[in-house]
Amino acid sequence: MNNLKTSNKSPWWWVPTLYFAEGVPYFVVNNISVMMFTKMGVPNGDMSFFTTLLYFPWFLKGVWSPIVDVVKTKRWWIVTMQIVLTALMALLMLTLPTPSKEMIASGHTPISMFTFTLILFIIAAFASATHDIAADGFYMLAHSPSSQAAFIGIRSTAYRIASVFGQGVLVAIAGVVEKSSGDIPYSWRITLGVSAVVFLLITLYHIFVLPKPADDHPRNQQEEAGTAKPSSSNAKELLASFGSFFSKPYVWMAIVFMLLYRLPEGFLIKLCMPFLVHPTTQGGLGLSTEMVGVVYGTFGVIALLGGGILGGIFASRVGLKKSLWWMALCMTLPCLTFVYLAYAQPSNTIVITIALCIEQFGYGFGFTAYMLYMMYFSEGEFKTSHYAICTAFMALSMMLPGFVAGYIQEAIGYINFFWMVMACCVATFVVTYFVDKHIDPEYGRK
Repeated sequence: MNNLKTSNKSPWWWVPTLYFAEGVPYFVVNNISVMMFTKMGVPNGDMSFFTTLLYFPWFLKGVWSPIVDVVKTKRWWIVTMQIVLTALMALLMLTLPTPSKEMIASGHTPISMFTFTLILFIIAAFASATHDIAADGFYMLAHSPSSQAAFIGIRSTAYRIASVFGQGVLVAIAGVVEKSSGDIPYSWRITLGVSAVVFLLITLYHIFVLPKPADDHPRNQQEEAGTAKPSSSNAKELLASFGSFFSKPYVWMAIVFMLLYRLPEGFLIKLCMPFLVHPTTQGGLGLSTEMVGVVYGTFGVIALLGGGILGGIFASRVGLKKSLWWMALCMTLPCLTFVYLAYAQPSNTIVITIALCIEQFGYGFGFTAYMLYMMYFSEGEFKTSHYAICTAFMALSMMLPGFVAGYIQEAIGYINFFWMVMACCVATFVVTYFVDKHIDPEYGRK
């Protein structure tokens, strides 16, 4: 069926806003929370551990994704989750604790003060992950395959804009309010309020604008109509996909690669923003919140996206095998910029911005090989399911270092921590060496 016959709305009306809406709550939960807790004086160890816990719903979303298939429509799930997320952002704004200036300055604000905040964040994480499932399914139902292919770049761009909004604009807003009011908790309440208003506007827009595809039915209705496989058959396929994944040649080597290729970045990513805002007396750079939003959340994210785009172009020309080592080097060596920043503690924002852009560009370029390898390893009968399993390992590769990164930094300081990150590059090189032997030289080339 050509689903475009069910609606006169062009995908231009809803694809960009849908994927912007997919990105905003992700970055609020996983990035704004890190910066907010850091500025509130929560120690790095507790901050890193508890914000890593917030990532679990994206790691586990495959477990409850069938519910989105059998209950209600994808459109219903999208709109409902957006309403829930809007309410949660408003609740976060209204209930955010207000530690005293003395407590914040001490750097020992107890994480227990934010118990209800963390509960709201974890609910928001589940709602956001569920929204992702529904949005991706809706995308495949609401317009034709040719239109889907044409709008892949548009949805990716919209998500990247959400990244700049979440890591750059929102953090900069918090910085401006903090600078004018001198009140850190108030600045984050305003930021969360802005998030809630933006998301409310998106939700209201989607209630009226999202199309209603004829094929957007719960799976059980499709089964009754004879257009879908019975549930028992689906369950058998699920078990078969898992079995075939773990019976693939070199599967354990692939899993180790997926867990360790990004190990340096897994440690680094949780401590970037704390390092930038902590005072120089604590080993940080002492940047203002506003400046972090500009240099890291805006210029850094743009460099990250640029690295990803150029990485894709490079890999498409030479293939995965020839690009793998170049990308592994770009993934790891720019981590030295943080060693430099920790030693030199420069006050020149241009120098800091250049260093951050080098590191982020390298990560974006090097991450391309990781994504290509997951697609390469997923080739076969259960390609979609196998890729979903790979993304679960991808999430785990960030979570495991994140749980302990803050505690390690507190124990050894920023300079030694960043040297430890550099030592972890050895793991990246080792796993790259072993998987390189088993990659088809022609894979990924045009």
